[in-house]
Amino acid sequence: MVDGVILAGGMARRMGGNDKGLVELAGKPMIAHAIDRISPQVTQVLINANRNQDTYAEFGYQVFNDNESGYLGPLAGMVTALAKTQADYVMVVPCDCPLLPTDLFIRLHAALVAQQAELAVASDGEREQPVVLLLTPKLLTSMQAFLDAGNRKIDDWYAAHRCAVAEFSDQPDAFVNVNTPEQKQRLAQAIAR
Repeated sequence: MVDGVILAGGMARRMGGNDKGLVELAGKPMIAHAIDRISPQVTQVLINANRNQDTYAEFGYQVFNDNESGYLGPLAGMVTALAKTQADYVMVVPCDCPLLPTDLFIRLHAALVAQQAELAVASDGEREQPVVLLLTPKLLTSMQAFLDAGNRKIDDWYAAHRCAVAEFSDQPDAFVNVNTPEQKQRLAQAIAR
């Protein structure tokens, strides 16, 4: 069983404070693109959102906020998801990556198994994508301790674990994310082509 968790809990400062998951791109909210990409790959979709929860609930999936208050970043959403899940795996993706691979789980899982790792992170071939991960619930204790110690940087956390890297260099645009209105405009033009 695999839970797919879409992280939409941030403050989106570079997007003028607009809730990124709800910002329209090519005619639909960004989170709808992420849902379309991951829902066929997972047992259930969960949405981590700290505001506009009623709006997110309209997509038909369970919505949960961070257990920790204060917008502590993606790790807070991941910790909460790991504490909630009954699944064997949790695949985490951000709400602002509308072109996620349609074979994301298969490749993350294959890398995790082949490299006998505790978790797997996606790479676009040039750099790792630290909020595109495949995790197991047993990592909850370690992640919670890291967060409780005041740490926030995901890659610092997973550097302390056996972490597999799944290469997606054949899909160089898969992890293009939208942080600013300018990036949104460029991506909308690319999708329209």
